[in-house]
Amino acid sequence: MSKKQKNTMKYMIIASIKVDGVVQRKDVVGALFGQCEGLLGDDLDLRKLQRSTKIGMIEVNINNQKGKVNGEILIPSSMDNVETAIIGAAISTIERIGPCNSKIEIKEIQDVRATKRTQVVELAKDLLLRLVSTSSSTSKSVIDEVRSVLTTEQSKFFHGLTCGPNIENSSSLIVCEGRNDVRKLLDAGIKNAICTDGAGEIKQELIDLANSKESVIVAIDGDRGGEMLLLQLVEMMKVDFVAQAPVGQEWELLPNKTITKCLAMKEEAERFVSRIAEKEAPKSEKPKVEPSEQITDYAEHISKIGAREAILIFEDDSISDPIGASKLAAGIEESERTVLAIVYNGQLSKRMFDISSEAKVPTIIGTSIKQGEEPSSEVEAWATSDWA
Repeated sequence: MSKKQKNTMKYMIIASIKVDGVVQRKDVVGALFGQCEGLLGDDLDLRKLQRSTKIGMIEVNINNQKGKVNGEILIPSSMDNVETAIIGAAISTIERIGPCNSKIEIKEIQDVRATKRTQVVELAKDLLLRLVSTSSSTSKSVIDEVRSVLTTEQSKFFHGLTCGPNIENSSSLIVCEGRNDVRKLLDAGIKNAICTDGAGEIKQELIDLANSKESVIVAIDGDRGGEMLLLQLVEMMKVDFVAQAPVGQEWELLPNKTITKCLAMKEEAERFVSRIAEKEAPKSEKPKVEPSEQITDYAEHISKIGAREAILIFEDDSISDPIGASKLAAGIEESERTVLAIVYNGQLSKRMFDISSEAKVPTIIGTSIKQGEEPSSEVEAWATSDWA
């Protein structure tokens, strides 16, 4: 349904559907149009109503489980409430979809306009709160603006680079990216910071100053640009520690408490750079594999079970009920039939391989295999993430 159609819809028919058999979405939609045809006359024929956009795109959300289907049908309507109710009553008369018995029950007819009114009220509340919050902070903004004059007066220059007054006397040095970062640190009472004026050419005077200090901390923003500046600095001068702002944030905008916390949580430069290198190292891609048709059929059961649940496939191709991962070993042991395969909705780990090996189950299928772990030679493991 187009955005224009959505905006014109007044009601939403919400119905539940149950089918004693396996059907697809197209079967359900076909039954809706086919079995309602001629039932209510030409004026309320579903196909004509949809062509004239009085009925929007019909959505059918269904799940197949154990040979049966259940789900939900959504039918948007721009007609009045009487005509919409008649359409809802008409589709609830459908008792068969294809060769299968079915039951469609109308759960509710939702007034879309009422939902929009609720959204308008909530948005208006949010806008009002923002307005009040902005107004109440005016006096604080005035105080901060006046205080910034003192901060600017405290800042000095070292060979053209904005810095605090104590950079030459202090035994430690904090290197920032820009001049506003230095002024923000001054506002927090930190007077031994100097800026690089951004990535690019690093002045020799700054390099010499850093190399003369007992300790050098590089304070970078929480983004890719900050990490690039760090990689440049460690190649050119002494860097002992790294203090990074929270992800996506900049030093010049941090509250004073956050500045103090970030500096206290500084990390050794060597370790920080190693982590960047590890993050940027190209990941080797596993070659895609082509499973047999039988393995593919087994894997289709993954979508029918919950996360961290498994099913057992027996020698006659029948399957067990879903079993939780913690009870899998006991479930296999209690089974009186031979288990051909385990199908697991989750990552295969050493524990899963051990269960399969000890129970002499030759095949196990999961969504992925934990990195660095491999099954024994007695077990054939398949991961759907590796399939072509």
